[in-house]
Amino acid sequence: MSRPRKPAAKARVEGRHLVNAGRYKRNEPTADDIGDPPKWLTDPQAAAWREFAGELPWLRVSDRCIVGIACVLRARLESGAEVGTKALNLLRLCLSSMGATPADASKVDWAPEEPGDDLLD
Repeated sequence: MSRPRKPAAKARVEGRHLVNAGRYKRNEPTADDIGDPPKWLTDPQAAAWREFAGELPWLRVSDRCIVGIACVLRARLESGAEVGTKALNLLRLCLSSMGATPADASKVDWAPEEPGDDLLD
């Protein structure tokens, strides 16, 4: 089993990001924020959209399709409707793709870049 990923914040404190910068470099989001829910979503699904947007601030425009699928499934689950194992597995897959699980959230670097220290440059 491979060694667990060291958090980028810990690497910065230890100075490891200077020794091997490529290892701790994550993709910076370049697209706009996810925005408002699409008009085709029902009210409970749109509420799920806003919940996802608040819970996962790193979501971008390119994530709108997968978030839409997750919203449909989340609204079904929250309404108390019968949800099968296939739907739950699809929701789990969507959450994993969006970085909404603890294991996948560690791979997302969404915090704004801190300004550099003039004394270190």
